Amino acid sequence: MIRARSIFGTIGLLPRRYNLPTITAERLILLLGQPIDLLLIGALALQCYGFRDRYTNDVDGELTGPLHPLVAFLSAEGVPADLTQDISGWSIVAMPPGYRDRATDLVSHPNLRIRLLEPVDFVIAKLRRGIELDLDDALYVVRRFQISRSDIEQAAAAAIAASPEDTALFLFQKTVELFCRQLPEQML
Repeated sequence: MIRARSIFGTIGLLPRRYNLPTITAERLILLLGQPIDLLLIGALALQCYGFRDRYTNDVDGELTGPLHPLVAFLSAEGVPADLTQDISGWSIVAMPPGYRDRATDLVSHPNLRIRLLEPVDFVIAKLRRGIELDLDDALYVVRRFQISRSDIEQAAAAAIAASPEDTALFLFQKTVELFCRQLPEQML
């Protein structure tokens, strides 16, 4: 176990990285037998944004197409997964409209596409849940990509506008406000 530092406090102990088998794109496509289009959301995405010290043993993402083949494959490999066909459904607060169109390709291979959210959309995804670890992840991405407070506020407003009316939106707004207050002056 390792102790992970958090800018908002202690997040406790996290498991060490697992030694997972190497999987090539060709092997994955062959084993699944169908095209895959996966939009990474969780700690794997954070690693792709450059945060190498954040470890995970699962795959979080939005999958275009049927979930079962990928879930069955990952389960057989001992890899937990939290997959959906619509990450907006993970919260009352919707994702900002157009997030899929703004996502960029990490892997573009015949029949295999793995994408990452635009950094500001990743920040909104993390603020929607709003737990300490997610706030740390969001702050890393804000600093790494120099996302302005204005960009975060605009994306949050778009997410709220796309959401059904609910009192949970007030909590999200407050989370965004408190998060933006903690940004360094040069990020305003």
